[in-house]
Amino acid sequence: MNAYRILVKGIVKKDDRYLIVEKWYDDNIMDPYQWEFLDGEAEFGESPDVAVVRMIQEQTGLTAEIDRILYTWTFMVGSVCSLGLTYLCYTDMEEDDVQLSEDLHDCRWVSADEFGDYISNKRMLEDIDKAELY
Repeated sequence: MNAYRILVKGIVKKDDRYLIVEKWYDDNIMDPYQWEFLDGEAEFGESPDVAVVRMIQEQTGLTAEIDRILYTWTFMVGSVCSLGLTYLCYTDMEEDDVQLSEDLHDCRWVSADEFGDYISNKRMLEDIDKAELY
């Protein structure tokens, strides 16, 4: 039997700034909190487009509209194949309107030039560069 998960990542843009969030990962690593973009998993039967808009709203209280898919990725864990889609989304809500869900520690609005100052996942930064987000 084939098993698939659909993961979504939302890069939320307001004017020329992007929302990054700080998440807790693991007390056993040097930096248990790490910065990245919003992400989540599509529910069974839910389209990825609907999932990313829902996930942004649930995690931040922001309403957003999809601009385009920036890049995709896949990985296997055991017999489960995960397919991920990264979306560029826009919001017209104010930066101060963000209301983080309990599983997020902090957030910041940053310029694209500042991604490398916060996000340690170099592969993600390379994928964003290739997607010509800027």
